[in-house]
Parts: sequence; C-alpha cells; structure tokens
Amino acid sequence: MKKLPTLLMIFFVLTLLGSCTQEPPGTTIKGTIEGSENLQVFVDRIVYGKANAVIAKDDIDNSASFALNFPEGLEAGIYNLRIGAKRLSLALEENTGVVEINGALSTLQNYEVAIEGSATSVVLAETMTKLINRQMGVQDVSTFVDTVSSPMLASFVAFRALGQAGQYIDIQKNALNRMQEAGSLPELTEAYGAYVSAVDQAYQQQLMRERVKVGSPAPDISLPSPDGTEYSLSDLKGKVVLLDFWASWCGPCRRENPNVVKVYNKYKDQGFTIFSVSLDGVDDRSAGRLTEAQLNQMKENQKQRWVSAIQQDNLTWPYHVSDLKKWSCAPAQMYGVSSIPRAFMIDRDGIIVSTRVRGAQQIEQELLKHI
Repeated sequence: MKKLPTLLMIFFVLTLLGSCTQEPPGTTIKGTIEGSENLQVFVDRIVYGKANAVIAKDDIDNSASFALNFPEGLEAGIYNLRIGAKRLSLALEENTGVVEINGALSTLQNYEVAIEGSATSVVLAETMTKLINRQMGVQDVSTFVDTVSSPMLASFVAFRALGQAGQYIDIQKNALNRMQEAGSLPELTEAYGAYVSAVDQAYQQQLMRERVKVGSPAPDISLPSPDGTEYSLSDLKGKVVLLDFWASWCGPCRRENPNVVKVYNKYKDQGFTIFSVSLDGVDDRSAGRLTEAQLNQMKENQKQRWVSAIQQDNLTWPYHVSDLKKWSCAPAQMYGVSSIPRAFMIDRDGIIVSTRVRGAQQIEQELLKHI
C-alpha cells in the first residue's frame, strides 16, 4: 500500500518534465540565423497587390536565436520572415505547428536555409532558389503552376516569377483558377484575382496602344445609332474620317463641337466625314448597382440627352453611334481613350494619320494632307 504514493510521485515528476519540453500551442516560427545577433525579427502576412502587414516581431538574442509563437495558430497563407533588409517567404498550410529555420543572414533572401516543419515552405524555398539562379524559365513556371499540389503555392510562384508581365497573363489566370476551384483561401484568392485582373487590363491597354498609332489600320467599330441603324467605321473607307469621341455631358466636347461642324460643312462634299462615338450611358460599375428596370430607364434618359445634344449642336452627319456604356464604352477602351473630347484622323485607306486633333485649324490642316 505504501508503494502507491511513490508511483504517483514518479508519474507527477515525469509529467512535469514532459511538459517542460513541450512546444507551446498554435504555430511557432523559430530558428537560428547567424549574423542576426541582437537584431529584430518580423513576420509579415502577404496579400497580393497590397502592402504586407506586420503580424509579429521580437528581439533576436545574442546567440542569433529567435522564437515567435502564435497561440491561436496562423491561418494558411504566405508569410515573410524579415530580419533587417533580408527576407524569406514561407508558405504555411492550415494547422502548421513548429517551423524551424536555420541558416545565415547573408544568404537568407536567397533561400539558402534549412527549413523543417513546413513541407510547402521547403518546396517554395527550392523553387525560389531555382528562379534566383535562373534555372527555371517561363515554361517551367507554367508546368509548376499546373502540377504543384498546393494552389496557394502555384499562385505565389506565378506572382513572384511573372509579376506584371502581361504576355504571360494566361499562366497567372491558370493559377487563379486553381485558387478559385480550391475555395479554401477566399481573401487571398480575391486579392490575387484583383491583381491578375489589373495586370490583364494594363496589358490589353498596352496592346491597344500598339495597335492604335499613326500608320496602323484603324480598328473597326460597329455600333447602333439612336434609331437602331448599325454603322461600321470600316464602311467609310474611301473617305477621310474624323473619328470623334464625345458625350452630351462633357462641357469641353460641347465647346469643341462648333469647330468640328465648321470643318465638316466646309469639306463634306470633298470626301470628308465624321464618325462620332458617344460616351453617354451608364458604365459597368454603376450598372452593377441598378435593377434591370432602373438600368434600362437610365440608359433611355441618357440616350435622349445624346439625341438632344446632336440636334442642339447641329451635328448633321449620319454616323452617330454608342453602346450607352459611358466609360465602359468598348471602342473607347479599344482606342485607349481616357479623356474626351478625343479625335483621330483616318485617311481614305483606313490608316490612322493622327491620334490627336482638336480645334478647327488643326483639324483642317491635317485633313488637307489627305483629302
């Protein structure tokens, strides 16, 4: 009977010793980074296209060791371990426990470190090392995005390797699709989607600027007039055309209209005409906040203002068109129009000869070169 207290005491001591060596709950990021003695270590959370958010910091001791604990755990995502100007990206999955990083500060940002406790971070480090050493090309990145098991890792490598290079946007879109299909990281997915969309839009605008320049064929426009007749810019080949972007609500446009009318009336019988694209209507952002009935009514109101402006300003040529989408107007985006009035001169062969003409004198001078 006397042995029982002794056994309980032994059990208690063993339990106490075991608890002393247990890691704290949640997620712990720790390690030893030679050369970082007495500096500070930071952990940043990465959200694509936004400034990184600092979520923790601590002092590194004089033995170059550190330990950052997150008792509630870290949600799955991409994080930076940052010491001074050096940083190392980590890809952490849900319920990651202890991540240990050992290496030297001088090679930290080259991913020349030993990582334990996070398989995805190990894959990321290996991949980033190849990218830094130029051992991976665009096709290798594309293959990685297709085959790596973690959609999060696919998106981050595409983000880092391809950046804002629009010519590779399809690879980024593929990575985004994988994130969306996984559905496990909504905030990171949404941020990446916004980033990919911005890169794509900038690239499309670049392509349009390359297409819409002096000496290039004018991209065709086919849109309805107020009475529903569809007119195409390409139908006017054989004439010198002023392609004019304007709107009834645009004060500078309305003040420019008398100049346009003056030149039209003087040269309309000599092979000159005007193709007017109106930016009246409702843009896509506003349309998304309206019911279908409200949208239709607003478009009808804008259409009537457009028609009234045509009559009031004596714009007597027949070629007035619009998709009633205001700044979301497809031809305006195609021609890179970001402010109005904006007019292009197109010669009889359908070639752009000027991308900016304004005022009766300037329009006439350019016209006389090609009429």
